[in-house]
Amino acid sequence: SPSRSAPPALVCLFQRGGADGLHMVIPHGDPIYYRERPRIAVPRQDVIDLDGYFGLHPELAALKPWWDNQCLAVVHAVGSPDPTRSHVEAQDCMETGTPGAESSRDGWLNRYCRHHPEARSTPFRAVALGHELPRALAGTARALVLEHVDAAPCRPEHGAEYPPGRLGRALLRIAQLLKADLGLEIAWADVGGWDTHVNQGSSGGPLALRLRELGRGLAAFARDLGERMDRVVVLTLSEFGRTVPQNATAGTDHGRATAMLVLGGPVRGGAVRGRWPGLDPADRVEGRSLAVTTDFRDLVGEVLVRHLGAADAGAVFPGYGARAERFPGVIRA
Repeated sequence: SPSRSAPPALVCLFQRGGADGLHMVIPHGDPIYYRERPRIAVPRQDVIDLDGYFGLHPELAALKPWWDNQCLAVVHAVGSPDPTRSHVEAQDCMETGTPGAESSRDGWLNRYCRHHPEARSTPFRAVALGHELPRALAGTARALVLEHVDAAPCRPEHGAEYPPGRLGRALLRIAQLLKADLGLEIAWADVGGWDTHVNQGSSGGPLALRLRELGRGLAAFARDLGERMDRVVVLTLSEFGRTVPQNATAGTDHGRATAMLVLGGPVRGGAVRGRWPGLDPADRVEGRSLAVTTDFRDLVGEVLVRHLGAADAGAVFPGYGARAERFPGVIRA
């Protein structure tokens, strides 16, 4: 059973490459979606309906039970206010948490760790799975990079089956660390393969395979942790979304807003949060991209304040803060 002393934990999955939020959480109730994407739109009969207007891509089907249990929320039309369409610059903005401030050298997660006391002293407070420390965890507060955690001593529980591949292995390792009660509070893993300029696919195809891995990985992680998910929130992030219209090579180009998923026991789920800007060309950025109506710092700020217990998000996002009236409402009060 979960340790009562275990701190609340945040797991961040960064979808590097610009994930197509309109392919993840589909506005199937809007005919503009089908008009603009004649070759790559997911047929309405394949979409897993959520609320009559939005629905999940069929390869995210493993997440539907968590939506039904109100432990999964979506924030749509979320992103950075910085207009760059460069992967490097946009990822930098999202990981430093200071869009437009090139002088930032530390990341928002590192600033959180620096300004908010540890539940207990442990080298495992903040951990990244991979080969190098992500920018979000860079700074003076200590953080670990783990390239490998032995999977043998701790098998998945409750019948959980992680998908093969790097994401499944990373989520299994994070679950092991949480079950070991080492004081893990922040975990980070990268998920590649989201830059879909060519032959993106529809219900199937290259992007569908990425979504299958994501959906099955998240569902396995939540099932594996069982009651421990009462103290865990998983947040997906991506530097930007994709254009509303498909391009000439049956893919999508770099856009602005995307969709981000929030999963866990503390989540106020079963709803698509944020203000939907619409797909009409007049409402888009430069006529092509979904407009950003929720600043990612308001989503992250809510998770830090209402889930992790940060007293103030101002130290994490200098010059911006994160005011409660701007929170999208994804964490239970």
